[in-house]
Amino acid sequence: MLLRMKILVIGSGGREHALLWKLSQSRRVKALHCAPGNAGTAELATNHPVAATDLPGLVALAKAEQIDLTVVGPDDPLAAGIVDCFHKEGLRVFGPVAAAARLEASKSFAKEFMVRHGIPTAGSSTFSDPEAALAHCAKAMYPLVVKADGLALGKGVVIAQTREEAETAVRQSMIEKVFGDAGNTVVIEEFLTGPECSIHALVDGTGYALFPDAKDHKRALDGDLGLNTGGMGTISPSREVDGAMQERIRREVMEPFVRGLAADGLPFSGMLFPGLMMTPNGPKVLEFNCRFGDPETQSLMRRLQSDLLDLIEATIEGKLSSVTPEWDDRAAVCIVLASGGYPGPIEKGKVITGIEAADSDPDVVVFHAGTALKDGMVVTNGGRVLGVTALGATLEEARTKAYAAADKITFEGKQLRRDIGG
Repeated sequence: MLLRMKILVIGSGGREHALLWKLSQSRRVKALHCAPGNAGTAELATNHPVAATDLPGLVALAKAEQIDLTVVGPDDPLAAGIVDCFHKEGLRVFGPVAAAARLEASKSFAKEFMVRHGIPTAGSSTFSDPEAALAHCAKAMYPLVVKADGLALGKGVVIAQTREEAETAVRQSMIEKVFGDAGNTVVIEEFLTGPECSIHALVDGTGYALFPDAKDHKRALDGDLGLNTGGMGTISPSREVDGAMQERIRREVMEPFVRGLAADGLPFSGMLFPGLMMTPNGPKVLEFNCRFGDPETQSLMRRLQSDLLDLIEATIEGKLSSVTPEWDDRAAVCIVLASGGYPGPIEKGKVITGIEAADSDPDVVVFHAGTALKDGMVVTNGGRVLGVTALGATLEEARTKAYAAADKITFEGKQLRRDIGG
């Protein structure tokens, strides 16, 4: 007899909509819930007005709805210990405990882990005293990178071309507190050259299952110009990783990572999402993320052919060695449609039209991120609004389909990059 499950996904972005979209295809799913969700998740799941950072409220929701499994999307609740809270209440949950989530929540902790276990990364220094950080900037070679130590919504990284830019970044982070407590400590590291890409790997503590590579486009404007954002679009595959490079990533990143977990007694169960710089000397880890990426997940879920629920359960149960994820050979491209002014101040409540027309192509799925329902209409409710995601036999074909669909959607102030995957 098939045991069908009630699943709760925590979060409200495009990543969570994509996870729910994939979970909805499992015949083992009885009902889907999302907290807090958006206008798109409401079509697949029951939304609940509980914030992703309201840990007691989420525990209470999981109990009230008799949830069989909770999947945590964003980084903040993981860093705050949501998995620990659920475990204490005997609730099944997907994601790392707070001690392991520090690999994302603290860049200095992650750097120390990488150096200790021989994982290739940029040389760096960590500072908790702003005067010491400024003194370092005075004698450093440029360009260099200044990173807020904690979680800063993907916006706490500055590539400083000059001493003045580096000192401004240090002051904004450590003195002006533009990132709050996340910037109390900064990591200043060497500037690496090469194309970026990211990988995802389910990790069950002793083994891992590697996903295909993907590439995010972080800058707001075409040509990788403008401010850093949470991500303006992704492609998968990235063009940077062939079979030989994938084996090198396994050997140089994933295997020492898993060995390091054992050596440090760090219990990691969940998704590891390292950002990589493909330097002339090989892959180097820019950062660790301890959850699914956004918008990488939108592209990856379009390509995943296996039952996502099976993979998540194998991770929780320490049985990843018994599963092999299957993937669509086609390429995927996700184009993010953002509110005017993003990543700066935005206006919400703009009516969105054309989503159904965009979705009419069977190779296209429109994932909602910053959307809400108001008077029966879908309106903007955040910086990144929608992720238009297409499959194609080649990256060029997927890109053409994604942009054709994206152009059918309108809302006041809509902005997008025109060079995703170009």
